[in-house]
Amino acid sequence: MDMMKSEIRDGMQIDWDVPIPMDDGIVLRGDVYRSTDGGKYPVLLSYGPYAKGLSFQEGYKSAWARLTKAAPEVLQGSSNKHQNWELVDPEKWVPDGYICLRIDSRGAGRSPGYMDVWSPREAQDIYQCVEWAGTQPWSNGKVGIHGISYYSMNQWQVGELNPPHLAALCVWEGASDYYRELCRHGGILSDFFNSWWPRQVVSMQHGVGTRGAKSVVTGEPVAGPETLSEEELAKNRADSPGRAKRERFDNKDYVPRRPDFSKIQAPLLSAANWGGMGLHTRGNFEGWVAAGSKQKWLEVHGDTHFTHFYSNYGDALQRKFFGHFLKGEDTGWDKQPRVSLNIRHPGEKFVLRAENEWPLARTQWTRYFLQPDGKGLSTETPKATATVSYDTTGDGLTFSTAPLAEPVEITGPVAAKLWLSSETTDADIFLVLRVLDPAGKEVTFTGSNDPRTPVGLGWLRASHRKLDPKKSPPYRPWHPHDEEWPLKPGEPVELDVEILPTCIVVPAGYRFALTVRGKDYEVDGTDIALPNAPYPMKGVGPFLHIDPDDRPPAIFACRNTLHFAPGKEPYLLLPIIPSA
Repeated sequence: MDMMKSEIRDGMQIDWDVPIPMDDGIVLRGDVYRSTDGGKYPVLLSYGPYAKGLSFQEGYKSAWARLTKAAPEVLQGSSNKHQNWELVDPEKWVPDGYICLRIDSRGAGRSPGYMDVWSPREAQDIYQCVEWAGTQPWSNGKVGIHGISYYSMNQWQVGELNPPHLAALCVWEGASDYYRELCRHGGILSDFFNSWWPRQVVSMQHGVGTRGAKSVVTGEPVAGPETLSEEELAKNRADSPGRAKRERFDNKDYVPRRPDFSKIQAPLLSAANWGGMGLHTRGNFEGWVAAGSKQKWLEVHGDTHFTHFYSNYGDALQRKFFGHFLKGEDTGWDKQPRVSLNIRHPGEKFVLRAENEWPLARTQWTRYFLQPDGKGLSTETPKATATVSYDTTGDGLTFSTAPLAEPVEITGPVAAKLWLSSETTDADIFLVLRVLDPAGKEVTFTGSNDPRTPVGLGWLRASHRKLDPKKSPPYRPWHPHDEEWPLKPGEPVELDVEILPTCIVVPAGYRFALTVRGKDYEVDGTDIALPNAPYPMKGVGPFLHIDPDDRPPAIFACRNTLHFAPGKEPYLLLPIIPSA
């Protein structure tokens, strides 16, 4: 069926539903936004399941309202008719000498086929899409991949395949470890798939057709053109949430979805979010550190998942990067620091700072010991042999410093070492790194997916405590998650818990604290329920751990005990950055 149409609209030549043939006979569909002058330009490519025809404003009302409030510049200089979730606005990029190519991934939107997210097949598809785009008559031969989240996560995977026409990767808030970041945090099943999959993916599956949304620009069904039965749709997609629930260990189902970063050669800009703790922090650091690219840069910011992708700040950074690598322009990128951190202060204050590496070479790795008497947190080693217990269905235990005499900067990866026992054969550990103001009120920040996120989060299922010593520097323990080590009730085990990378300057008079819990963090128990919000917002957004099959109350709803003894003193390892 010839679905392709071409027209001049909003100052651009737009080719709708361009056929992009794959090596197995499937034909993917893409929309090409380009100049009307017939010239050759570099291509900004995106490949994902969110339906290229779905209007941002229609499909993501709550996010659009938050974006335009936080970055009103989005509304300037564009009709905004072509805005699409997590992708750049072609009305702003085409006049700057780029072609925007949006491709519906296999089995999604207007592209037929079997849908299996972040699969090796998708990586092969993107390779072929890059090569197709790099050899079209309107292309200058240079292709960059761009977009947030899904459109970034699959960049790591195609990056290792090194398609010849791939000239730049801009990985904006994109996880890189399918098991550890997407499916299971510390071995504990994340509820994200359950929330995201039906809402954002299955609703856009190819064949939803007339039952789904229509493009506000073309009037065509965004998940069409055909309309299939529910039975046919189910046959045409993998059971991704079911797989995450069934497969508890990092095995054959997960490994092919985790890239070999060392094989990536393309120039790389990795942009992380300090507040992206369920999905959009860790991967950008892990991928950047391990990437084989000789030319690679790291940037870290705050605010929502989408604000700085579209803000003047983020837009300028992206144009500087792509202008250098796709157009050969002197954008000043050759002077861009290798690491660019927006240093975080209370009150949503950020101060941009240039660095050379990650973690920072001048870090003073400092152990803050949990104090069993008085629940303190200090650099003094506790002498006592003691135990402190908590109910895993309650608020847990909070260990806090005294008010600080002077400001302290914490920037880098964080870890904790605990000795813990359970009344049963397992325990789920939820750690929260927090900052408290002089009145004792917690300081939270706008995060990628929740307006009130803490400074740091970490998770570990105690039966998954096995470490890989070769991959575990003290500040970032690595658990292979390949076998279960059950606990004996009442007997303490040694746990090394990864707490995600963070940044905060704690002012004088404030305190920082570590909370040890048996369930998800909440700010104060209230859901601030933003208009049109697709999930509760109590502090961790959709990244909950609430599946009763994965966390049966008979095992996990009990009392856990922290153990203190000479040579076995629980501590928090913090990356303290000296003030001078």
